[in-house]
Amino acid sequence: MRRLIASGSPFERDIGYSRAVVDGEWVFVSGTTGFDYATMRISDDVAEQTEQALRNIEQALEAAGSDLSQVVRVRYILPNAEDFPACWPALRRAFGEVRPAATMFAAGLADPRMKIEIEVTARTARNGL
Repeated sequence: MRRLIASGSPFERDIGYSRAVVDGEWVFVSGTTGFDYATMRISDDVAEQTEQALRNIEQALEAAGSDLSQVVRVRYILPNAEDFPACWPALRRAFGEVRPAATMFAAGLADPRMKIEIEVTARTARNGL
């Protein structure tokens, strides 16, 4: 059974994607940035963007019947690889006990204000690890 999860972000509507897709026991969360979707504002600080991106991911996972403890794969994309250490405290709080498989790579993002994008794959909580 496939179910689409929306966050209300205009990016999803304008580009044509879902914040997350639930397919059976799996949850695939799209690359998520540090925009606060309620206000469509984004901090200039990479650490604050990381915290907001994680909140956005948590909301998508909750809507999908999952949570951060079910994440098995995470990808971090940053335009500036030198910013990555500033993200570590937030990432450690989110994933330090979970220890998912992870990859970080440097690449341009869609908006120059974006300093990090995070994508996760998780299991649904009812089918958790």
